[in-house]
Amino acid sequence: MAETDRVDSALLSVSDKTGLLPFARRLADLKVRLISTGGTARHLREHGVQVEEVSELTGFPEILEGRVKSLHPRIHGGILARRSSRADMRTLEQHGIGPISLVAVNLYPFRETVARGRVAPEEALEQIDIGGPALLRAAAKNHPSVTVVVDPADYPRIEAELISLHRRTRPETRLELARKAFRHTAEYDLAVTAWLEALAGPSDGLPPAISLDLRLAAALRYGENPHQRGGLYRSSVQEGGVAAARQHQGKELSFNNLLDLDSAWRLALEFDQPFCAIVKHTNPCGAAVGDTSAEAFERARACDPVSAFGSIVAFNRRLDEAAARQLRELFVEAVIAPGYEAAALEALTAKKNLRVMEMDLELEGGGELDVRSISGGFLVQDRDRYYLEQEGLKVASRRQPSSREWEDLLFAWKVCKHVKSNAIVLAHRQQTVGIGAGQMSRVDSVRLAARKAVLPLDGSVLASDAFFPFRDGVDGAADAGVEAVIQPGGSVRDAEVVEAADEHEMAMVLTGVRHFRH
Repeated sequence: MAETDRVDSALLSVSDKTGLLPFARRLADLKVRLISTGGTARHLREHGVQVEEVSELTGFPEILEGRVKSLHPRIHGGILARRSSRADMRTLEQHGIGPISLVAVNLYPFRETVARGRVAPEEALEQIDIGGPALLRAAAKNHPSVTVVVDPADYPRIEAELISLHRRTRPETRLELARKAFRHTAEYDLAVTAWLEALAGPSDGLPPAISLDLRLAAALRYGENPHQRGGLYRSSVQEGGVAAARQHQGKELSFNNLLDLDSAWRLALEFDQPFCAIVKHTNPCGAAVGDTSAEAFERARACDPVSAFGSIVAFNRRLDEAAARQLRELFVEAVIAPGYEAAALEALTAKKNLRVMEMDLELEGGGELDVRSISGGFLVQDRDRYYLEQEGLKVASRRQPSSREWEDLLFAWKVCKHVKSNAIVLAHRQQTVGIGAGQMSRVDSVRLAARKAVLPLDGSVLASDAFFPFRDGVDGAADAGVEAVIQPGGSVRDAEVVEAADEHEMAMVLTGVRHFRH
């Protein structure tokens, strides 16, 4: 009976040939029998490494243009036989099958192929590996006796153990590598599934199942608080998003930084004009458009300069030197933009702890579904991508909004979508002047927005993320100087609310759509 954990034969079949030659040569030096598939075998022979092709071992050629080559009992029997089972080992002897105790396989580059975009389905289908995952799963299943290697970065450590342990590897190493192999095949299958779902096109309903394919990208110092562990995980299927933003400088990102960066960036994407959002604890404390990013930043900061201290700032334009120099005057935790001029990056180096993040607009990320955790499960919904157009909105009041009020109402509505409910946004000339976030009653949100305002409120407009249940919110807004309101409507007291607007000679627009953000 063969020793249960000694490596006498190794199967090598890889698409990524990084580090393969030195690894194969080391195995050959250790008198390990090398078995390989067509492309890998040719590569090794061309570089002087002698191998036995799978077709020679099985006595059956590769068929269907390589679609079938390693799916054979002489291969999988040699991998899956339990070395501690006398019956299994007798079966191998009866059929002349030798054990295979090391399997080094990586898979066809399916993800890399479909990532190129506009790939013909026929080409993508040919990059779906069948034999490779089967080999990996077989070897990982039998890890008490078989070493499975899916990552070329692991070759050196395997070599070292084989040398020091006389052609053996440690049980704990085999277990770790087995976990890695199953994780790799799971991610691969999820990538194929995601491509097939995209190929089918959007459906009317939610998907019947969702797999969260996440990999640890960075261990954070802690979570929301120092007593909580925290980490950044990225999807291996969905690229882009704030999770993939490039950091130019600054301290390590924290858990809370990332939450705020995501909130600020999503708000910045709402606008076509140069825009700046200043966010604190995932709520905007200032937002404005301007002729330039520098002007937008100054107008956003003016809304609530106290809360802007220690904030996150987002721009929707490539940041220039003028905006960078103004940004230096405020203590900011992080800034995010779709690019930076060289002079802007140079100017920001004066704030060495400032986290400077760059987004790729081509990889917005985030997908179409919003997933949040609750105890025992997850809540899933479509992302809130509803955008209003002035045409079709209902003016419920006697007075029509002026053209300037229409601009401000639509501006305030976009910002309100990104404020925690109950949300009230006061705005004037496309600049927030007061924000009431996260209050338990809507009238308190109105009062908070007016009380926090440091800019004049006369002539301002108000956006409410949901309907007014009573007229008191409208009365309070009128007392503060608000002249126009945009809100969803739908309250049983809508008539009373509209009557209050008419009494104050306010314009009131009903959207028919709410924007709760919990």
